[in-house]
Parts: sequence; structure tokens; C-alpha cells
Amino acid sequence: MGVGPWLSANGTPPHLHFRAKIADTLGLCPRPSLFRLMTYFKKSHKYPSVQSKDLEFDGVTVRVYQPKAPCAGPRRGFLFFHGGMGLFGDIAYYEDICSRFCKDSETVVVSVDYRLAPEYGFPTQHNDCLAATVHFMKNTEAYGVDPSRVIVGGDSIGGNIASFVAQKLVERSDLPKLRAQALIYPGLQAMDFSLPSYQQNSMTPLLYKETTIEYGLIYFGKPPSLKEQLMKGSHVPDDFRRKCEKWMSADNIPEKFKRRGYKPVPLVPYKPEIYAQLSEILETTFSSLLAEDSVIQKLPETFILSCELDVLRDDSLLYKKRLEDNGVKVTWFHAKNGFHGVINLVGVRVLNLPVTTEIMDRINDFLKQL
Repeated sequence: MGVGPWLSANGTPPHLHFRAKIADTLGLCPRPSLFRLMTYFKKSHKYPSVQSKDLEFDGVTVRVYQPKAPCAGPRRGFLFFHGGMGLFGDIAYYEDICSRFCKDSETVVVSVDYRLAPEYGFPTQHNDCLAATVHFMKNTEAYGVDPSRVIVGGDSIGGNIASFVAQKLVERSDLPKLRAQALIYPGLQAMDFSLPSYQQNSMTPLLYKETTIEYGLIYFGKPPSLKEQLMKGSHVPDDFRRKCEKWMSADNIPEKFKRRGYKPVPLVPYKPEIYAQLSEILETTFSSLLAEDSVIQKLPETFILSCELDVLRDDSLLYKKRLEDNGVKVTWFHAKNGFHGVINLVGVRVLNLPVTTEIMDRINDFLKQL
């Protein structure tokens, strides 16, 4: 595992999550603010072969990375939505990652600086990324990009947002079709938090199960008192459970991913009063894994990265199956030694892990063949 015990979802030590929780509880500093402050200390590496410029796409701040070398024709374009649970992270923190994508795959990369929660409530983040994507797709020629070779992608919540954008765009007849989507250890559902990966990795750094729930409630602007009910599944109506069972069943997860220990845990009885407070987290704006087949089958070619040491692993495995069952071509890479937030180690020289390099290479290989 290497650095597993020492780093958190955004490249920070897990004990800082604990300290941030204490500071938040005591009213000293809200957790999102503390983590935002921490990200400012990261120094980014500048590549001489890449140029970047900060712009606005339909009112949304973006940073556009372009290779300096001339190209015989239009390049592919990659809209990247950063991770950080929708609460922290920005285009500066992801400079190393996005500039590396640009350099290594010779792709025009648009890093989207969507507005953060809790100051801007859900679904502001999703809508900002959709607006930036639509603007870019209408103006690709201005950036030397082939409109038929546009990809959306992101890590963690950014992967969630990318899946939402891809699903929304299948409804748009006024735009070119997306060429692909690249989902890096995305969270794709808020229905069942007892899947094998949630059980196996509940206390595994870097993203704990309780942290996922707690930050999710902050993201949605919900009271922390709902945590236990959300973890147990009392927010899921009976008819919704029956409808989604065929997509969410752990039977859809290959047996080899259950060997580290898994015990089926049924959702607790439905409580309408809990659903009334949490209904939006089951909508496909966030839980894109639960979209109808009629939407899934129209999605573009997809790259999915899953990490073994990640509570969100099974979201990727279930979405992969849904896509393949609906005839969508999937390129899947599973990082056996990977953990949530691993790509944030790009540019961190003292923690230059082979798995980080391999993941970045796999993503760049996918981009280059489009």
C-alpha cells in the first residue's frame, strides 16, 4: 500500500480530517474552509511545452491548457471536472494533473473551476460544469479542437459530474455528440452504502465511509443528524428499491471483489420523513448509476478507473456493467494498489508512486486513441 496510512482523499494526512472535524465541531473553522486553506500550499509544476490561460465560459471560470507545438489538424478536447467532494479543490490545485494530461496526450484540456458548496448549493456545481461544456462545444474551433472529439471527465465528485453532463447531453440535438467520458473513481449513487467496497474499506484510509456520508450531507446542505439514517438506507422508498434492485444488487459485482469480506445487509425499513429531506440525492443529477436504460444506451465510449482500496470502488463496477449491458464500449482499469485520491500525488515528488504513474498513463492512452 505504500503511503496508504498517511494520505487522505486529496493528498492530505487522514489525521487532518479528524482535526478538521474537531475544529468544525468547536466552531473554530468549518471543515471545507480548512481544507481549502490547505490546498493553497501545494506548488504546481509548470511544463514548458504547455501554455494555459484563464477564461470564462458562460460565466464559469476555466483554465484552458494547450500544447505549444503546432498541430497538423484540430486536436481533441478534454473538459476536466476536479474532485474535492464539491466542497474544496480548484483549478490551481489540479494544475499538475491537467497540464500533464495536456502534455502527455497532446490534448486541449479545459479545467473547470465550478462554484463550491456549501456557499453555492447543489446542483450549482453540476450546472456550472454543464454550462461550461455546452459553451466549449459551441466554440471548439476557437481552441483548435475537433467538435467530434470532445471528452468529459473528472475524479471523485468530478467523475460524478462528468457522468451527469454526459447523460444530459444525450438529450441535446443542437450539439455534436460527445466522443467519450473518463470517470476516475467516481461516486455514482447515494442509495446503498453497504456494498462490498463500503464494508471492506469503511475504515481504510484514504476516504472513510463516515467521511463520505458526512461530507455528502454538507454538500447537499443537510443536517448531520441524518447520517445514521442515510447509512442504513431508510431514505429509499420501497418502489424505488424494487425498481433499482436489478442495477444495485451486489450479485452484479464479480465474486473476486468480495473475498476480503462481505455480508449482505438489507436496507432498513423506509421512512417517508427521511426521504422528504433527502429525495434529491436519489435523482439522476447525482445518482447517475440509477438512470433509465434509454439514457444509458445513448452514452459515449467510456473509460472507468476503479481502485481496490476505495469505498467508491463498487459504484464503478456497477456502472461498468450497466454500460456494457446497454452496448456502450468500456475501457476499464482497476488499480489493485490504488486508493481514493491517488492521482493527486502527481507532482508530489516525495510520494511518486508507481500506481499514480500507471493510472495517468492509462488515462492518457485512452485519450490518445480517440
